[in-house]
Amino acid sequence: MATQHSRSAARLMMAPAVMLLLGWMLVPLIMTLMFSFKKYLPLRGGDLGWVGFDNYIRFVSSSSFWPSVMTTLIIVGGVLLITLVLGTLLALLLDQPMWGQGVVRILVIAPFFVMPTVSALVHEHHLHQFHALELNVLVCNLFQGRLQKEELQFLQK
Repeated sequence: MATQHSRSAARLMMAPAVMLLLGWMLVPLIMTLMFSFKKYLPLRGGDLGWVGFDNYIRFVSSSSFWPSVMTTLIIVGGVLLITLVLGTLLALLLDQPMWGQGVVRILVIAPFFVMPTVSALVHEHHLHQFHALELNVLVCNLFQGRLQKEELQFLQK
C-alpha cells in the first residue's frame, strides 16, 4: 500500500507530462474556438476581424445543414449497427473451439497492427505501379463523367 508521501511524489513526477499533454490538447482547441469567432480568410489577408456568432448563424441557417446532419446520423447509425451485429457474430464464432483457433485469432487482429499511414502508402504505391494500370483505367472510365480531370490526375501514369 502506498503512503501519502509516495503518492505525492508520484503526482509531482507526473505533473510535467500531464501539463505537456494538457497544453498539447488545449492550445489547438482554444485556437479553433478563437478562429470560429473571427472572419479568417488566409488567401485574402488572414484575420479580417471579430464577427462573433455570425459564422455559427450562417452555418446553422444554411439550407444544406439539416440534411447533412441527417445523412451523418444515418451513416453513423448504420455503421454502428453493422459493426455491433457483425462484431458480435464474429466474437461468438471465434469463441467456439476449433482446429487452428490461435492462428485464426491472430489473422483476425493482424490488420490492427498495420498503421493506417502504412496502409495508405502501400495503396498509393500500388495505384502508381504499372501492374495497377488496368485498375487505373477502369476507375478513370467509371468516373469519367462525374469527376473533374484534376481529381483523376493522381490515377494517371
